[in-house]
Amino acid sequence: MTRRASLPGADELFRNTAPALSAVREAAPETVTAQPTVSAPVTASAPKSKKGVRSIPRRRVTQVDKSPSGRERHDEKITVYLSPDELFDLDQARLMLRGDLGLAVDRGRIVRESIAVIIADLESKGEQSILARRLRGL
Repeated sequence: MTRRASLPGADELFRNTAPALSAVREAAPETVTAQPTVSAPVTASAPKSKKGVRSIPRRRVTQVDKSPSGRERHDEKITVYLSPDELFDLDQARLMLRGDLGLAVDRGRIVRESIAVIIADLESKGEQSILARRLRGL
């Protein structure tokens, strides 16, 4: 007798749980009249999108639109390496926002908000922005 637990297989874990078609009540078929559609002619000069190349213009942060993307699915990803002290400060900021201000946000949201603020400052102040001054000091 083995002491290993008996686990279900992949077929059981990922089985289809939707009701079978026979269990669905049949509805009376509706008559649909086809509307003729006119499609635009395709020209040879239509821009073709290349994989990996941005097809939309870069989003500019302005005074009116200075909020970052927030809670939505993000398709782009970067990796940022932080020192232990920087990661500690980021977590402390997250905990302070949650405990003192009642804002439950994750580290990624804090980073996106910070980037939006810094870029807006850079675009409005240029050479005198805090980012330019700090990077010049390095």
